[in-house]
Amino acid sequence: VPVRRLAPAAGRVYGRRWLVLLLFSVLGFAQGLVWNSWGPIQNSARLAFGFSGWDIALLVFWGPIGFAPCFFFMWLMDKKGLRVTVLLTSSLMVLGAGLRCVPVSDLEIRKKLIHGGQLLNGLAGPTVMNAAPFLSTTWFSPDERATATAIASLLSYLGAAGAFLVGPLVVPSPNGSAHQLGSGSNTEHIKDRIEAVLYAEFGMVSLIFSAALAYFPSRPPFPPSVAAASQRLSYRRSFCRLLSNFRFLMIALAYAIPLGVFSGWSGVLDLILTPVHVSQVDAGWIGFWSIVGGCVVGIAMARFADFIRGMLKFILLLLLSGATLASTWFTLTCLNSVTHLPLTTATLYTSCILLGIFLNSSVPIFFELFVETVYPVPEGITCGVVTFLSNVFMGVLLFFLTFYHT
Repeated sequence: VPVRRLAPAAGRVYGRRWLVLLLFSVLGFAQGLVWNSWGPIQNSARLAFGFSGWDIALLVFWGPIGFAPCFFFMWLMDKKGLRVTVLLTSSLMVLGAGLRCVPVSDLEIRKKLIHGGQLLNGLAGPTVMNAAPFLSTTWFSPDERATATAIASLLSYLGAAGAFLVGPLVVPSPNGSAHQLGSGSNTEHIKDRIEAVLYAEFGMVSLIFSAALAYFPSRPPFPPSVAAASQRLSYRRSFCRLLSNFRFLMIALAYAIPLGVFSGWSGVLDLILTPVHVSQVDAGWIGFWSIVGGCVVGIAMARFADFIRGMLKFILLLLLSGATLASTWFTLTCLNSVTHLPLTTATLYTSCILLGIFLNSSVPIFFELFVETVYPVPEGITCGVVTFLSNVFMGVLLFFLTFYHT
């Protein structure tokens, strides 16, 4: 067992911590971008590849399915450190993005390859969603930790937002007449544009993997704080501590139910808004701004929480109350035949964006509260359990949508 050098009590931080944070954050961005590739362009994908509504929901469903080996990645992070875990994760993403680009003429085989690629990308989810608090504690001082957690955890959401922007802008929507939609030239053009997006995403993921392979250390030479240097509980004892901590379980449910449902809902937003006659482009912009707004406000909230450590619960209550009001407004607006509220683009934009801001900005605050509640349980194990629960609820929603559209 290697002997770990201890730093002075005050700890020591290194400038390279920002490079490590940048590499991990862009990895999360790419994973979110690839995961959300198909929902924003579902109408175009149906025409180009013959996808059904069931296929579109399943392509998003591979994200929560990829969390099945979540506990293995938690163990790997705890025992082998960040470098091994990040390299394994990024290699899965490269293989997944590459599978989606294999040029075969048989559409059925191509669809299977795309589904396989989405599954491999989903297997990268446990690391990019769980490791942010572990990374921030390992590399950052206590007064920077919440900010680093926010950046690392929210960039994955920003990647999903990027898919809402890139997909509808690059891939044309099949809005022509029946004759035009059936024409081979129109279908081939849409297919070519989708493949251009797939190749670009493969190139980006490959570049990130190469950068991580070249430089991504597991930890700094000296820890940045006493918490980072202290002895943590074993893997087995950590689970026993978590499952017996009633306060942690209540906070975990408060995180998992709204965030899991919202993540699955936003992944198929175009599919959901189609019955109320929202176009593919408008649905993309709604999804984009709801996630971007949440990321910006979330980083600001985390920076605020770095200075006021005792107000995490109060901040979460405010954010969840706002999310409740926004979701109620959106629901009543969509049920305009019953409520007689005006269903306009402005009301849909506003309610969806506010919902995204309130929920997504709560993620780093929740993570900090989890870590404080169950210390000295390792951060990777704590956040692994709560994100696994979140993906269970996301999977329930997508499972329902998969069969609903069948």
